[in-house]
Amino acid sequence: MIAQQVLELLKAESDFITSPIHGLKHWRTVERNGHYLANFNGADKAVLSYFAHFHDCMRENEYRDKGHGPRGAVFAMKHRDIIPLNDVQFKQLTDACKGHTYGTRPECITINTCWDADRLDLGRVGIDPNSDYLHNDEAKRIADEFDFAKLDDFKVEDNSK
Repeated sequence: MIAQQVLELLKAESDFITSPIHGLKHWRTVERNGHYLANFNGADKAVLSYFAHFHDCMRENEYRDKGHGPRGAVFAMKHRDIIPLNDVQFKQLTDACKGHTYGTRPECITINTCWDADRLDLGRVGIDPNSDYLHNDEAKRIADEFDFAKLDDFKVEDNSK
């Protein structure tokens, strides 16, 4: 879960928060997917939550938008003061945003999990996730077995209270 102040910022500044393809519903699905996968690999759930909300927040269109990830990272950097992540976590967030569409596989399990969480939601645009493009064993299993019910049944814990 992200800080309420950050969610309010995104509501005010992101033209895509209401997008049926790349908006809040997708962001929350990516967050859920990431938290589910983190239970298998120990990825940082705070980074996963912020990635989910920032990775597509600065899109300019619903189609090919090569610069959207880097723009999301720049937007996060502009608002660094309200994002409650330490410096290591924040770098993981911005690196994950920058590379989530065209990046090469990093060694960081948290960044890999961010990318897998996003790719596991490709079904929303009619694309079945391909395990060849996933990094984590459980993500690969879900894609190979088409076992998205595991994700659908999972709920993100609200640790903000």
